[in-house]
Amino acid sequence: MSENAANAAANEGPIFNVHKLYNKNISVEVPNAPACFKNETAPEISVQLANLATQIDDGLTEVALRLTVTAKVGDDVLYLVEIEQAGVFTIEGFSDEQRSHMEGAFCPNILFPYARETLDSMVLKAGFPPLTLAPVNFDLLYAQRLEQIQAEGNA
Repeated sequence: MSENAANAAANEGPIFNVHKLYNKNISVEVPNAPACFKNETAPEISVQLANLATQIDDGLTEVALRLTVTAKVGDDVLYLVEIEQAGVFTIEGFSDEQRSHMEGAFCPNILFPYARETLDSMVLKAGFPPLTLAPVNFDLLYAQRLEQIQAEGNA
């Protein structure tokens, strides 16, 4: 690399780019249909979130956000929807700590609105009323996860 190219690269700073957003996995189960449609009791909704970052290539990372939503009335499952919304991102020039934050909070913030819209659509297509999830503070979740890891390391 020439001195000019090295200086140009050093002056660029960190690089972040979104290359592709896509549904990696979508699953809908309505195990008690059609009997469950007679039930007019408001279901108990549980939501689980997880995300995974995978290095694809030098500088390219896939981040996948998994949402699992279960609606129950008593012990009966009305529906179970799982969505894995993923994206391919360029994440270069960041410290390890910054990169970890990008993968654990920043990218999931980008992916969540797409996953939320897909979830709402799938719940409607399964024959149930719309389900719009509240916004999620991924920065707070990331900070809590770091605290948990540190506490486990000290134990």
